[in-house]
Amino acid sequence: MSRATAISLGLARGRMYRGAVNRCVNLLVHYPEGCSANCAYCGLARKRPGAYEAKSFIHVDWPIFSMEEIVEAINGAPSYVQRTCISMITNGKCRQDTIEMTARLKKGTSLPISVLVSPTILKKEDVAAMKDAGAEKVGIAIDLAKPKLFERYRGAGVSGPHKWRKYWSILAEALEVFGKPNVGVHLMVGMGETERDMVSLMQKLWDMGAVSHLFSFFAEKGSVLAGMPQPPWPAYLRVQLARYLIEENQSSHDRMDFDDRGRIVHFGIDVDTLFDIIDLGTPFMTTGCLGRDGQVACNRPFGNCLPGETQWNYPYLPNEDEVALIQQHIFRFD
Repeated sequence: MSRATAISLGLARGRMYRGAVNRCVNLLVHYPEGCSANCAYCGLARKRPGAYEAKSFIHVDWPIFSMEEIVEAINGAPSYVQRTCISMITNGKCRQDTIEMTARLKKGTSLPISVLVSPTILKKEDVAAMKDAGAEKVGIAIDLAKPKLFERYRGAGVSGPHKWRKYWSILAEALEVFGKPNVGVHLMVGMGETERDMVSLMQKLWDMGAVSHLFSFFAEKGSVLAGMPQPPWPAYLRVQLARYLIEENQSSHDRMDFDDRGRIVHFGIDVDTLFDIIDLGTPFMTTGCLGRDGQVACNRPFGNCLPGETQWNYPYLPNEDEVALIQQHIFRFD
């Protein structure tokens, strides 16, 4: 499980910036031989130097616990913990093991369960099997906004096994099995796409019945892209705001305007309303599966950046000072 999860469940010691808490039990299926994929930005990539058990994922350690320990800890979790999510890796054994883990969590705990699937190793019937086992939401990490970028960073460009078409095929199956709004798609900003590309994709997903869970590229040490910078903070803020407007049915891709570099210059709503929405702070919080309280449970504290006033995903509601910084930067085009 993630270090933040271990802290939340009392299995590790630690404190987080501004009192942030991890509201989701984030689990990562582990095998000594690791993951067979080689995604350029991933800390678990097959060709990243070092032994698999020593590799990090989204910049944090993932201490290993048995399922017995995990079930017991979940049952003693504080009330702010609202969901459990199993993240698959690309390993042939992971398909059946994940289904069995899901069933075990469903039987032994009361938290709702999500599965972040690895489409490359799935058959269509596996999606239904996950629902039958007890999952009620699934996530699919398409990550890249365009097929060529997907191929470059996840497929043949890095000698990886992933295929754009297979991911979209499993997405279609997930939507059929789980329905709206129970399918989330992970998207990563800062991989060479334009803001227009990302907004167009988020609109397409929303129209299909899927929600977008936004991430910012944040280089892992030792990965192929270790030297690549994060996307400009203002650009990420604009994409976050666009996602919020689309999924709150306040605007849409075809109402927004973009400059010749694909940057958002008008969000398709009047300025007063736009600034009222910015003032909420909510559009800039982490997006992920919801808990029973209707709020984001999978808030991944500081998975996208180091703690500080400027967050690429706020794991808590931004305060007045943080909202003021957002207002000052969101329309910068340096």
